[in-house]
Amino acid sequence: MAELDGEPVEPAQLQSLALTNYGHFTTMRVDDWRVRGLALHMDRLRRDCRMLFDADLDLERVRELARRAVPTSGSAVVRVTVFDPHLDLGHPSTADDPHVLVTSRPAGALPLPPLRVRSTPYVREVPSVKSVGLFAGLHHRRQAQLGGFDDALFVDRDGAVSEGGTWNVGFFDGARVIWPAADCLVGVTMELLKGAHGHETRPVRLVELPRMRAAFATNAAIGVRAIKAIDGIELPESHAIVDTLRKEYAEIGGDVL
Repeated sequence: MAELDGEPVEPAQLQSLALTNYGHFTTMRVDDWRVRGLALHMDRLRRDCRMLFDADLDLERVRELARRAVPTSGSAVVRVTVFDPHLDLGHPSTADDPHVLVTSRPAGALPLPPLRVRSTPYVREVPSVKSVGLFAGLHHRRQAQLGGFDDALFVDRDGAVSEGGTWNVGFFDGARVIWPAADCLVGVTMELLKGAHGHETRPVRLVELPRMRAAFATNAAIGVRAIKAIDGIELPESHAIVDTLRKEYAEIGGDVL
């Protein structure tokens, strides 16, 4: 389904979103009307709306609109996109009237199979904002897939790892879970796992990866997904730490949407 401000969306209303690609969003997995990290998702929407539109977002209204996209039972992935339908390409400074587009799709079964990823130099623009501008991430994902991989892993010019196109990345060195300290989009799933499991946050460089025992990707839609290869570095397809993180994530209680 797709609704704009609670009404069926018309193609003309999406024109500015399609042509200017200026806005922000969050994606939530809803299981039986509950969302893990709901407050973090709402905080993201509030913060990004203030950043992009210098406007406050009615979060209770957002939750009301999101509930309309949720099935009465089972699981769904709900995306809340915030944009100004009246944005003028020549005068983005006038964009100050954010509207809420809610879309939903069935949630896939978890866990998903392990990923093979290829490193690529890239740092997203305004990494703190979950922007609808997905061109660069999808371009790098496409290039990785054409090269025989599943996805791209972003690194900076110094070879420091940051994130994947639509997911955060973590590592296990045999003693501790390590989250890269880097300019990246801080994911809700990553934040929840940081609270559930001891960890270290520090720079992680490509040259260190052969010494890692395991790697994994996280986001709200996939939960915790094993990474079985990075470039030519093979990693275990299954590892006890990944199983532990999945269990701890599953045990985090969701809030009623």
